[in-house]
Amino acid sequence: MNKPVDPKTMGKTHLLQSSPETVHWGFFYGGLKPVLTIDPGDQVVIECVSGNPERPPPAEYEILPELKQIHEKAKRGTGNHILTGPIYVNGAAVGDVLEVKILEIDLRQDWGFNGYRPYVGTVPEDFPSSGMIQIHLDKDTGMATMPWGMKVPIKPFFGQLAVQPPAAFGRQNSKEPREFGGNIDCKDLVAGSTIYFPVWNEGALFSTGDGHAAQGHGEVNGTAIETCLKGKFEFNLHKGLGWTLPRGETPTHYITFGLDTDLDDAARTAVKQMIDWIVTLTGITKEQAYALCSIAADLHCTQTVNHVKGVHAMIPKAVLEK
Repeated sequence: MNKPVDPKTMGKTHLLQSSPETVHWGFFYGGLKPVLTIDPGDQVVIECVSGNPERPPPAEYEILPELKQIHEKAKRGTGNHILTGPIYVNGAAVGDVLEVKILEIDLRQDWGFNGYRPYVGTVPEDFPSSGMIQIHLDKDTGMATMPWGMKVPIKPFFGQLAVQPPAAFGRQNSKEPREFGGNIDCKDLVAGSTIYFPVWNEGALFSTGDGHAAQGHGEVNGTAIETCLKGKFEFNLHKGLGWTLPRGETPTHYITFGLDTDLDDAARTAVKQMIDWIVTLTGITKEQAYALCSIAADLHCTQTVNHVKGVHAMIPKAVLEK
């Protein structure tokens, strides 16, 4: 999908900082007023914050000042995620596909947290209490140090990437990923990747947040290394694709998503979406694409903890080349 960019046609670069006026907390809604308007081809540097006031970090960690302001002034919805946006993309119409290139991702702080609580996670019956740990993040070494000394490579990505749902749907909890995206929690969408969204409102209304420094497929206890990130994104539009669910790309793979309360149904959707994309990209038959998926595509449990679960299929781009 991605094409080389002619420098002469590159758009403007904007900065969207996180503040009580530029975030929506815990919900998605197609009736939100945009906090920034851009043209296709424009790039936006977006600053995001994470964390709720109920569980502040120890005193030795610095908290970004805008997070405190958001806690004090922003109205909180039913979910936990603080989303920066929405961004209105001129020319985006219902039925289009919004292409969002993730150009850069950077840490905004040197710590993150991981927590669990009752009735949440993949095995909640074994963990009936609540727990929280703080984790040091070292940008220079690219490693996160667990409180007990083990180190985990930092691979930052945004758990929340979304356009807004149809306005008629009303406010939607930020926990469950849907056809508009949202809490997808796909660790493969690091810098250099692209995600595509079907557009449900004029202007698309893109938002992001829920920064993660590292996460395993599944996000089994309900959180990753939650932290504050800054990202640089480029926005483009596609007409007439007819897509109804988000899709993604890395430099090496195509990605399709399945989202459902039943993990089997999520897997079916991811495979069906991949078959459709392969047929479109290559011109081979559905039967041939189904066989190719069984031979060369990998299914991953994106996350198993957000009520609406996720499975994503990945196939190497090299396999589709003749």
